[in-house]
Amino acid sequence: MDGNSIVIQLENVSFSYRNGESVMGNLQFELRQGEKLGLIGPNGSGKTTLLHIIMGLLKPSSGTVRIFDKPVESEQDFRIVRQKVGFLFQNADDQLFSPTVLEDVAFGPLNLGKNPEEARQMSLKTLKALNLNGFEDRITHNLSGGEKKLVALATVLVMKPDVLLLDEPATGLDEHTNIRIIDILNSLDTSYVIVSHEYDFLARTTRDIYSMQGGKIEYNGRSENLHSHYHRHPHGKAPHGHD
Repeated sequence: MDGNSIVIQLENVSFSYRNGESVMGNLQFELRQGEKLGLIGPNGSGKTTLLHIIMGLLKPSSGTVRIFDKPVESEQDFRIVRQKVGFLFQNADDQLFSPTVLEDVAFGPLNLGKNPEEARQMSLKTLKALNLNGFEDRITHNLSGGEKKLVALATVLVMKPDVLLLDEPATGLDEHTNIRIIDILNSLDTSYVIVSHEYDFLARTTRDIYSMQGGKIEYNGRSENLHSHYHRHPHGKAPHGHD
């Protein structure tokens, strides 16, 4: 794949809920190979909806979604997409449904047709890469919030996706787990989009920042500028503007 090729493209995409409330209108969005983008915006601005449309979990009212230069519309189209595009849900409990960690991580490879031993080895390798050695027999629902988030990430990375979509990966994490996820993401040679309210997290894991408001996406600038601004400004994490 060309290093500058478009891997995800939304053209004139609109979406409204059944009650008629419009979330986005004629939205344009592109993710190119190798890009690491952050997306910020107020609650209700459509950030999660955007990710769900890309994954085929929601159907746009109008417009075209292209993944790897192919229009995707049917459920069959999106089943193929989900083998190449990994999605981390905002709530880890939405991603974890098996009794043990190993069963959760192995579910994806088994679903792709790997035999049980292949799926086990892939899962153990992924858990080791995330410093989750010894977690394979842990009961999933007994894990801490941070541990669940890391295991949820393992269920995505074990599939070796070409693209990652991460919805609020840093929400509710302690500082130690937050740093671990930052290190993991920075070690990946994978295109991704991160939706987050955590400005410093985005500054440390992405290269470019976009904002979403009123169903539109606008380019804000380089993440490094957000990073230096965050550390210079006395308001710290508090969202703020400038005259």
